[in-house]
Amino acid sequence: MGRGRVELKRIENKINRQVTFAKRRNGLLKKAYELSILCDAEVALIIFSNRGKLYEFCSTSSMMKTIERYHRCSYSALEASRPIHETQNSYQEYLKLKARVEVLQKSQRNLLGEDLVPLSTKELEQLEHQLELSLKQIRSTKTQCLLDQLADLQRREQALAETNRALMKKLEENNSQIPLRLSWEAGEQTIPYTRIPLQSEGFLQPLYCNSTMQIGYNPLNSSEIDAPPPGHNNVNGFIPGWML
Repeated sequence: MGRGRVELKRIENKINRQVTFAKRRNGLLKKAYELSILCDAEVALIIFSNRGKLYEFCSTSSMMKTIERYHRCSYSALEASRPIHETQNSYQEYLKLKARVEVLQKSQRNLLGEDLVPLSTKELEQLEHQLELSLKQIRSTKTQCLLDQLADLQRREQALAETNRALMKKLEENNSQIPLRLSWEAGEQTIPYTRIPLQSEGFLQPLYCNSTMQIGYNPLNSSEIDAPPPGHNNVNGFIPGWML
């Protein structure tokens, strides 16, 4: 009994898919080799796996030569299949673009001061006029750029001046408060202490009297005899002997 027909669809099992890929890849490479040997054909085979790995076979010494040959055959067949009028239109467009490029290259060389000998007087005058216009435009653009930079610097200068004025005002306020604070602190440290005198300092002075006391008798000396009467104020604060 022969093998049943295999349904062509993606193999869902990852392991079975890898095994099938390896078997069929080897078989395909073998068939390509056999075809190149048996039929003397130029065969090139390129295979990429789902992981991006490259497998290739070429019956010649260089894969690039075979690919270039393929491109020549494919593009020549494509050009042959195109209508004649489309080819002519494309060629005419190519000629126009080529002529334009040559004119632009020549004009660029003339602006740089090269190849000026073949030019006539009128062409030289036109070139000079074009250069003057270009120079004027360049100078105008440069002047505008400098003016913009100057305006920007002026705005920055004004902003810095306003900031400076605000800082100076704040500094003056702080400086005006410092002398008051220093004078207050200095005043607290240098306030003199004034002693309030008593009504009669005589009472606070020591009493000078005779250290020897005798009961019932107190001898008087000459100073005590000359003492003022009792009604007189005691200026020196000494108590007379007769009051003891």
